[in-house]
Amino acid sequence: MTDQPGTDTPDTHGPDTGAPGTDPDAHGTDARGRTAPGPLCLVTGASGYIGGRLVPELLEAGYRVRCLARTPAKLRDHPWAGDVEIVRGDVTDGPSLDPALRDVDIAYYLVHALGGGPGFERTDRLAARTFADRSRAAGVRRIVYLGGLTPHGVPDHALSPHLRSRAEVGQILLRSGVPTTVLRAAVIIGSGSASFEMLRYLTERLPVMVTPSWVRTRIQPIAVRDVLRYLVGSADMPPEVSRAFDIGGPDVLTYLGMMRRYAKVAGLPRRLIVPVPVLTPRLSSHWIGLVTPVPRSIARPLAESLRYEVVCDEHDIADLVPDPPGTPLAFDTALDLALRRVREARISTRWSSASVPGAPSDPLPTDPDWAGGSLYTDVRERAVAAPPEALWRVVEGIGGENGWYSFPLAWAVRGRLDRLVGGVGLRRGRRDATRLRVGDSLDFWRVEEIERGRLLRLRAEMRLPGLAWLEMYVEQDGDGRSRYRQRALFHPHGLAGQAYWWSVSPFHAVVFGGMAREIARTAETAGEAKAAGRAGTTGTTGKAEAPRTAGPGEGAEAPRTARPGEGAPG
Repeated sequence: MTDQPGTDTPDTHGPDTGAPGTDPDAHGTDARGRTAPGPLCLVTGASGYIGGRLVPELLEAGYRVRCLARTPAKLRDHPWAGDVEIVRGDVTDGPSLDPALRDVDIAYYLVHALGGGPGFERTDRLAARTFADRSRAAGVRRIVYLGGLTPHGVPDHALSPHLRSRAEVGQILLRSGVPTTVLRAAVIIGSGSASFEMLRYLTERLPVMVTPSWVRTRIQPIAVRDVLRYLVGSADMPPEVSRAFDIGGPDVLTYLGMMRRYAKVAGLPRRLIVPVPVLTPRLSSHWIGLVTPVPRSIARPLAESLRYEVVCDEHDIADLVPDPPGTPLAFDTALDLALRRVREARISTRWSSASVPGAPSDPLPTDPDWAGGSLYTDVRERAVAAPPEALWRVVEGIGGENGWYSFPLAWAVRGRLDRLVGGVGLRRGRRDATRLRVGDSLDFWRVEEIERGRLLRLRAEMRLPGLAWLEMYVEQDGDGRSRYRQRALFHPHGLAGQAYWWSVSPFHAVVFGGMAREIARTAETAGEAKAAGRAGTTGTTGKAEAPRTAGPGEGAEAPRTARPGEGAPG
């Protein structure tokens, strides 16, 4: 199950929203005067995009938080991890939900099997029923669900499968016997969200566009700040309230209007947009996949949702969660805040925080033969004339704008081939330019393990006839010298997997060997520059000068000496 409720998943506050930052120690008294410990909230999908942003909002509001995750390790590097209880579980596995729901007051249901294959509606239905039954049995006081805004007057059977499934999940939860709040949102504008990334890349990369007819469909977008405010406020609704609420911003726009408004806010020249009637959602998803980082598996349901007019019929939520002055935020304001956060490279999670449908999730096998199967490896080692910390900064800064330090054409071709077959390609980049955490997407990899200063393990999410990992180690020899060790692993599936490994193995010396060599060289260059900088702080009189205050991003930023063209494409 992926964390993709509603038409999109929201971002959180910060420079993006204009709301105050989260203080992890702010558990004393909330705005209503409640004293900690407050009511206990369960957040499902906490390792995904929306769940990872809702948690600090709840903590700041004075709630206690328990997080449900299939892989709890994905949560350990979040800044709020020490302030919550983390339990292992799955919404499709009833027994695993019982300990998670024990003593819970409010349960947030924030999962959706987006693009999860032809049986995703059945999976969504099973998960919602299981969660509803177990919540009722556990005595949960309220369920809160973020769903999609459906078009007025369109019967469920005529909706796209994904909108239909989201509507069905909301109905199942409302019939659970537990008071339920269903928030129905259309396009959510916030840095790092799939809808925002799609809008941003389409507008920035294509000054002239031939677009599908759905760009003239009316939409009521909403800023992430408002979505999160409604989510947190829903926890305090009276028990007699159990219903769905439409939530939206003050502007009703077409997608065409949204692109033009984006160009204006971003300071771009006016875009020439020519709608044509022949682009179906399937063709649109291919088009979106070629231009934006959003893969086809996610682009298609987004495009299908945009075929319908999605405008709020009511704003009753304001009677229970009052709108402060100046809210809901206008579309242009939400865009400006989101763009500011993108430019400052301060995105705490992105749409790709949720696992990609169809991506491999098997952990690295500890048995080299893996129950009699094959496990191919490519190992490279190099001595590095640089301190371990300099080497680690290069390792942790790999990917995204820094590239992969070897044969950029090969990486570019592999990324484009992956996009052509429906994979994620290289365009996802990084969430943060200098720091990684478990669960982060990194181009067409995902961070499976990180031992800061020692190990970075990546699991491949590109389309492959097998499972693949890339490990990078920073070590020291007996004399205290730095050593870089790199290991690529591949577990083939069937004959196709075997053929794949042997077809690409002749290129390993260039790709993996070049990577190890350039990582070592970059660390050495950075180490030399740092040493020279220290030497330069002493003046000709021999007196040490006052140390210079580091500028924004200095110190933690991974050094980069890659030649032009060596970064990952896109």
